[in-house]
Amino acid sequence: MRLATALFVASTALAGCMQDLGPAGDMLARDAAKGVVNAAVQARFPGVDARPLTDCIIDNASSTEIVQIAEAALTGPDQATTNLIVTIAERPETLRCSVNNSLGLNL
Repeated sequence: MRLATALFVASTALAGCMQDLGPAGDMLARDAAKGVVNAAVQARFPGVDARPLTDCIIDNASSTEIVQIAEAALTGPDQATTNLIVTIAERPETLRCSVNNSLGLNL
């Protein structure tokens, strides 16, 4: 029960950081989310440099989505987190970004 309470408090604090700390909170949440997304991409595509796709996913996520993903850094990713990452990855702007990053283009 203490673990659940601690996780709740930590995730609430993370969500609050983004709003209360302005740019610093945004960077904190984005960094936490990047770790979760990077691990998810590496799990799906072993041996591939996940960073370019991770950056595109984070850059095309809303602030609410970033907080949801960042919370998984504290609680551990679940199927909902994976589904959210896939949804963001399938967006046209994310796909365009991924192709541009992979090929070094600027379309």
